[in-house]
Parts: sequence; structure tokens; C-alpha cells
Amino acid sequence: MSDRTRPALLAHEDWWAIWMGGLLIAAVAAGLVATVPAVGGWAANPLAAFGDGRLAGLAALGAGLTGLTAIAVGVMGASAAMQARAFAGLFVLAILAYTAAQQAGIRAMGIGYAFWALGIGLVIANTVGTPGWLRPALRGELYIKTGLVLLGAEILFGSILDLGVPGLFVAWLVTPVVLLSMCWLGVRGLKIRSRGLVVVIAAATSVCGVSAAIAVAAAARVKKEELTLAVGMSLIFTVLMMVLMPIVIRAVGMDAVVGAAWIGGTIDATGAVVAAGALLGAQAEQVAAVVKLIQNTMIGLIAFLVAVYWVRRVESGGDAARPSPVEIWRRFPKFILGFAGASLLFSFVLVPGLGDAAVAGILAQTSDLRGWLFCMAFLSIGLDSSFRDLGRHVTGGRPIQLYLAGQTLNLVLTLLAAYLAFGGILFGPVPVDSAHAAPPPVRQVIPNNLARDLEATALFYTEIDGWLEWGAGGTDAPAAPAGR
Repeated sequence: MSDRTRPALLAHEDWWAIWMGGLLIAAVAAGLVATVPAVGGWAANPLAAFGDGRLAGLAALGAGLTGLTAIAVGVMGASAAMQARAFAGLFVLAILAYTAAQQAGIRAMGIGYAFWALGIGLVIANTVGTPGWLRPALRGELYIKTGLVLLGAEILFGSILDLGVPGLFVAWLVTPVVLLSMCWLGVRGLKIRSRGLVVVIAAATSVCGVSAAIAVAAAARVKKEELTLAVGMSLIFTVLMMVLMPIVIRAVGMDAVVGAAWIGGTIDATGAVVAAGALLGAQAEQVAAVVKLIQNTMIGLIAFLVAVYWVRRVESGGDAARPSPVEIWRRFPKFILGFAGASLLFSFVLVPGLGDAAVAGILAQTSDLRGWLFCMAFLSIGLDSSFRDLGRHVTGGRPIQLYLAGQTLNLVLTLLAAYLAFGGILFGPVPVDSAHAAPPPVRQVIPNNLARDLEATALFYTEIDGWLEWGAGGTDAPAAPAGR
């Protein structure tokens, strides 16, 4: 059956991202998936990462994901057998990436699985070359889109209300200004030819780094090399900002809550936000995390608006006849519907019906599954990219100039917004919880992360151990966040 005769709901990758994401969520919610196997932490001996029977669990996870993706690819019209064989090899590389990221020092420095997966893929592709038998599984968009559907489940609207209007002010006011300013600068000022590259860098800078870059890249059909470049810059500068921002905040004597809001609105990865906020105190850690969560709610909306703009203005040539609503729907990235649907389901059905604790348990597993899918997406991007093609996109250093200019604007505007919102200027000051006062001064981020076993580059998670107790006025400081 050809793509033209096969129903669109079965033939297209976007729909299969929704079906796969929905199936994984349902399996976890129904208790069929009680835990998602993971590579353990290690210090000196990498074999320690596979103790306690982890290898058997990882094999079972690999088999399950292999079967699921093979079914999807088979129904879409490609070879399920070739997908299964290639995916198994890809999963082994994903285990290798996670193993590198789980070394204690590397984990604390913020060099997470995304960096290693992308790096491993690029090294293989640009040295020995990507094996032909592995290519059928290089379906980065399928893995990305499915992961984004799972990501939608982590956008809980109840959490947005925890900081109220001040949190919304910081997270939602600056983001669109920075995004539009960077797009104008990239196209008009720096004259970067690829609008796709401009918008994916702008999304990574203004929203939440890798996750936003992935969503916008899929919506705008950005080239894999352009996404690779944007992701690489985001990962590098996330680590630098995670280390430097707490030092600056402490050095100038900035109010911890204001500094936390500044961190939450500017550092790209949510895990790095938590790690940096922890240095300002437990209350600041929570404020930073929730500001970031509120900002992350914009991922779906921005991806939607970018998709519509791309169809109506960019791909139509601007002056050409605008496509009909039917054409817009046909080319609209349907995975965004899954992203939004998962958020609504968890926020307004599962949380009221099951309770916060039960939903937190479900999200702990779905976020782990999303991590594996993202890891294999980064591997796919790396394995299908060449340094020669990447070099063409960095000619003259203009993409780096765009990122630096945009991040500078982001830092200035977010600091102003944080001061106005949390400094008692526009709204009442956030009361300081004496039970969660700042810890003794920590001069370096990495030793703090090592002591608390923080994973500084978790792409996204919303649950932080102790959050419910802290919000209820508990007296014990939260433990280290459950980064994935």
C-alpha cells in the first residue's frame, strides 16, 4: 500500500509520534512499565554503571523500543526488519553515551547525554563513516517528536500558579521580545541566509535551549546541520552560565529570589537551572525551577506559530499566493497536538484524578523514556551530519555572533524583569522562608553538584524532591532534584 492510499493517520511520522508517545504514557500510567532501566553512576570503573542487574533491564528496554519503532516504521511503509536491526545498534550507542555522561565528575560539570550522543555520532560519521546497515534507524525526527509528546506531559498548569503573576511576568514577557529581536538581527542585521538556522538559534536562546530548538526545528523543517550547530552552542553556553551566574549574583549581593528568577529565565537547560539556583538556597532553587517551567510552557505555542509562519510566508515565498487552510493543515506538524494534548491530560485529568504523588511517579518514568528517545535522536543527527556541511553554516562566525547578541539581550531584559517582578517594585516581594535560607557560601558549582549528585544538564523535568513539602511550609530543605 503506497503513501497515497494508506490513511494519513498511519502513513505520516507526525501521527506516529503521537501514537507512540500516547502508548508509552498509557503503559506507564497503567503500571505495565513500572520502572525505566537506566545506566548507573560511576566514578573510576565504568563497569560499575551496570551493576545490580542493570544490563538485563537495559536489554529489555532496548527490545521494547526496538519493537515499537519497528512496528511504526513497518506500517509507514519501510522495512520493519531493517529498522529493528539498525535500532538495536543505535541503542547500544545510546548506552555508551549515557555511560559517559554518568561519570561523577562529568555529570557534575554538566556534560550530559545530549552532548555525548551528538559527539559520538559526529565522530563516527566523520571518521570511519556511518555504516550502511545503521542508516535505516537514523530517524531523528521520529524520536524527537515522540519525545516532545512525552515532554508535554511534564507541563503541569498547576505548577504555573505557584509563583503567580511575577513568574508569568519574567517568563512570558522577555521570551517573545528576545525571539523576535534575534530573528530580525539574524536576517536583517547579520544577513544569515538560512532563516531556519536563525529561528532555531533564537528559540534555543529565548526559551529553553535544546528542547525548544528541537521543537522549532521540526516545525520549520530545519536542516540537521543547522539543528546540530544550534544544539552545540546551547550546550556549551549552558555550562558556562551555570558556573558563572551564581558567582556574579553572590559577588554583587543580589537578592537570592531575584537572582533565582534571573537564572530561571536565562539558563537554557532545566537541570542546569536547578543546579545554579541551589547555590543561592533551597527557596531560590525552587523559584528558579518554576520560572523555567513557566517559560517552557511556551514551547508548543512557539513551535505552532513558527510552523504557521513557515507555511504561509517562508515556504510560499512571501509574495506568492498564500496556501489554503487545508494546505496549512496538511503540512502542519501534528506532533504539536500530542504535546498539547499530553499537557492537558495530565494537568486537568490525571492530577485531579490520581493526585500529585501518583502523577509524579508517572512523570518520573515518562521523562526517562523521553531521555532515551532524545538520546537516540541526537545520535541520529550526529551520524547523519558532516563537519564540512557544518562549516558552511558557521562561515564568518555569524551564527555565534547571533547567539551572543541574543543571550546578552536575554540576560539584560530578564534581569530587569526579575528585579521588577520579584524585587517588590511591581508586585509584593516574595516572602523569604527562613527555614530555607541560603546555605554556606559555595564558591564553585561543580563541587556543589558532586556533593548533591546533581545532573546539571537534564534537558527537562518538573519534579524536584521536597517540592510539595516546601510549598506546604515544611521545615526540611529539599533534597537533590530527581534529574533524569
